[in-house]
Amino acid sequence: MKIIFQDPTFSFELLRTMSYSSYGGADVGECLSTAYRIQEGDFESWYTEWNNTANRIHSIATESMERGHRVSAREAFLRASNYYRTAEFFLHGNPQDPRLHDTWQKSRNSFRQALAFMDISVDQVKIPFEGTFLPGYFYYVDQQPRSTLIIHGGYDSTGEELYFGGALAALQRGYNCLTFEGPGQGGVIREQSIPFRHDWEHVITPVIDYLQSRPEVDPLRIALMGISMGGFLAPRAAAFEHRLAACIANDGLFNFQIGAFRGLMKESESLDQFFSKLMESSTQFRWAIENGMFTFMAATYQELIDKSEPFTLEGVAQHIKCPVLVCEAENDHFFHGQPQMLYDALSCQKTYMRFTAEEGGEEHCHFGALQLFNQRIFAWLDDVMR
Repeated sequence: MKIIFQDPTFSFELLRTMSYSSYGGADVGECLSTAYRIQEGDFESWYTEWNNTANRIHSIATESMERGHRVSAREAFLRASNYYRTAEFFLHGNPQDPRLHDTWQKSRNSFRQALAFMDISVDQVKIPFEGTFLPGYFYYVDQQPRSTLIIHGGYDSTGEELYFGGALAALQRGYNCLTFEGPGQGGVIREQSIPFRHDWEHVITPVIDYLQSRPEVDPLRIALMGISMGGFLAPRAAAFEHRLAACIANDGLFNFQIGAFRGLMKESESLDQFFSKLMESSTQFRWAIENGMFTFMAATYQELIDKSEPFTLEGVAQHIKCPVLVCEAENDHFFHGQPQMLYDALSCQKTYMRFTAEEGGEEHCHFGALQLFNQRIFAWLDDVMR
C-alpha cells in the first residue's frame, strides 16, 4: 500500500498518521499536504514539515481555546499531538538532539490539553513500579465494575497515541481501558532512562495490581493487548501473569532478536561495516537500528544484539493459560511469518485472525483499517469475556 512515497517506511508512517483520522487524530488533507512537501527518504525534511504542520494546528487549538470553542480546541489539540509524534519519529539517531525530547513533550502536552475538553471520563495515572512509576491514562465508562482492556504499544509508540489506537474504541463498546508506557517506551525511556526489558510480566503485574484497586474494574475481566513489538511483550507477560482473562497480540511476534540479521553478513565484513551498509541502503533498517540503540540504551551494535537476545517466546508461549488472539497482517513488512510461529507455539485456547489486502487491513498492525480491526477484535473479546 503506497501513499505519496515510494519509500516503504515513509509511506507506512504516513498511513499510520492518517489512520487515526477515524478517531480524531488527523485530517486527511493536512496529512497529504504535509507529505507533498517532504523530500523522500530525508529524515530532516520529515521532521521539518510535520513539525510545521503540528505547530500550525496547535495554534488553531490555542486560539479556539481562548475563544471558548471547546470542541474545536479538543479536535485541534488531538491532531497536533499526533503530528508532533510523527515529527519526532525519525530523530532517534542522536539521543542528545534537543528536538527529540522537545517534540515528544509537545505531543504529550497537546494531548493533555485536549483532555480538559473531553466528554469522556479519564484520569492521568502513575502506576507504582520498582521505586518509580509508569505513566498512563485510565479511561472509564462509569462507576460500575466493568471489563477492562489494558493496551500498551511496542518499539516506538507513545501512551498518547494509544488513545487513537484502541482506547476510544474500547470506551465506545462499554469497556474501560488503561493505556500505559513501560520500560523503553514514551516518557519512561525519555525522562526516566529505563530501557526495554524482555521479562514483561514484571511490568504487567503492578499494572494489574493497580487496576484491581479501582472500583470501576471487574478484577476477573481484565484483558491485555500489545501492539507491534507489544505482540511479543503481551504474550510474554501472559505466560507468567495468570490474572489476565484474555490476551491479544497485534500482531503476533514470536521473537525480536536483532542478531538474526547477522545471517546476511559476508565473512569479510565486520559487524559495524555490515550494519552501516544496511542503514545506508534502507530507511527502514536505519530507523529500526537507531531506535533500538535509543530504546535499549545500547552503545554498540553488538550490545544491541546482546540485549535483544532474550526477546523470544521459545519455551515460554506454552505457559500461557488464558485465551489468546493472534492477529496477522497479510503484507506485514516487519513481522512476516511471526504470527503463525506464535500461534503454533500456543497450547491454550487460541484464535488466529488474518487481515488481508482485499479488506485493506494488510499493513503492519492494520493501519488504514482500524475500524475493521476494532470491529473484529472486540467481537472476539466480547465472546471471551462472556
